[in-house]
Amino acid sequence: MVYTAEYIQSIVSKQRQFFRTGKTLNVEWRINSLKTLKRMMVDNEALFLEALQKDLGRSKVEAYLCDIGPIITEINETIRGLRRWARPERHFSGIMCFPSVTTMVYKMPYGVSLIISPFNFPLLLAVGVLAACISGGNTAVIKTSSKTVACTEVLKKCISEYFPEEYITVIDGGHDVADLCLAERFDKIFYTGSPNVAKHVMAEAARHLTPLALELGGETGNWCIVRKDANLKDAARKIAFFKLCNAGQICININQIAVALEVADEFLNELKAEFTRQIGEHPEENAEYPHLVSTSAYDNCAQTAEQYRSRILFGGNGNRDTLRYAPTIIYPVNADEEIVRRELFSPLLPIVPYKDDEIDEILDIIEKREHPLAMYVFTKDTKWANKVMQTLQYGGGCINEVCIHMMVKGVPFNGTGHSGMGAYHGEWGFREFTHPQTVLTGKTFWNLPLREHPYTGKVEKMKMQLLKWFER
Repeated sequence: MVYTAEYIQSIVSKQRQFFRTGKTLNVEWRINSLKTLKRMMVDNEALFLEALQKDLGRSKVEAYLCDIGPIITEINETIRGLRRWARPERHFSGIMCFPSVTTMVYKMPYGVSLIISPFNFPLLLAVGVLAACISGGNTAVIKTSSKTVACTEVLKKCISEYFPEEYITVIDGGHDVADLCLAERFDKIFYTGSPNVAKHVMAEAARHLTPLALELGGETGNWCIVRKDANLKDAARKIAFFKLCNAGQICININQIAVALEVADEFLNELKAEFTRQIGEHPEENAEYPHLVSTSAYDNCAQTAEQYRSRILFGGNGNRDTLRYAPTIIYPVNADEEIVRRELFSPLLPIVPYKDDEIDEILDIIEKREHPLAMYVFTKDTKWANKVMQTLQYGGGCINEVCIHMMVKGVPFNGTGHSGMGAYHGEWGFREFTHPQTVLTGKTFWNLPLREHPYTGKVEKMKMQLLKWFER
């Protein structure tokens, strides 16, 4: 379908009219919509799994683990908690507001929302965000990635079958279509993608003063630190699993590892052994291993690897026909080199050696660069690890683990600065898609003249004394 400005405008207009009917304000109606969304995912599981295999080469297990399962979990959590989250808050107005007694905080939806989702998790980062959008009582236009054609086709088909377009609709196409969407006045925008595109989204949103949330990969990549006292076998096992997942095309994936020089050789041996154990000696030929999303992504990965060919210790080869590129260890790499100053979004894994007693220099480098979306530390010194994780600025992370912090119920997920703004998952997603409105109920009797003129003369001293007493 060829999208025009008039068509996008008509969709937004229909959704705005639907929102103004007030149907989405009803919490039970939202819960029923979430149940419908869950039924859509369950009923069409086979179609979604097939689409993920076509677009990204994911096996059924990985596709369910990374996209479908988390969506269902998110919807379940939202259904269970929504009545409590949406309940108006009652507050005592306070002595300063006498004779008013009650002030309420209502959690109100924004209205018509725009969700711009990326290619790497084409279902999770569309439907998962949609669940939060629905929970807040909004309508949604979902702009999917043009790179994941199969997933977009299935999502368009399913959404249109389960929901009316005046409530939820899916739009595909490239950046030109995204710009048509951004030209419209939405009430909330949720964008997932790169920092560079996010700047453009923010600029367009600013034209209408539209509030937005951004989930970004982090401009200079996510760090993993392996101290000399770490359990190297355990660290290698978890890091290998994570780097294989979606062929490294994950916003919270490890971009580079800083490993203590004292244990670097042992760690590298463990890491190579784990890659081989988990995916085989020729991962680029293994149908279970996901592939890069496009030929341009493959070529970019291969060209970067070629620049560091002399330092590749493992991998460094691929199959352009299948778009699979082996997990590739590059060592040693200096912390100032170009490959560790940008997000790779691929199975390339540069390793930066450092002396363990000079760990503060590594932390200083991380601190001076743009805030990453994730941070990972492997060490037995949990006191040191906790101090570091409470000192540096990043989206979220793990100590002696990878990635699963985003699967914990009840906690927020997102970045800060160049890795994002806002937060979602569970109640945090509900908060992201609602605006808290404060309403005080006054009285028509017992109103004191304290706040009224005159402020000078005989009453000045008395009013000042009362004001200071009330403010205690």
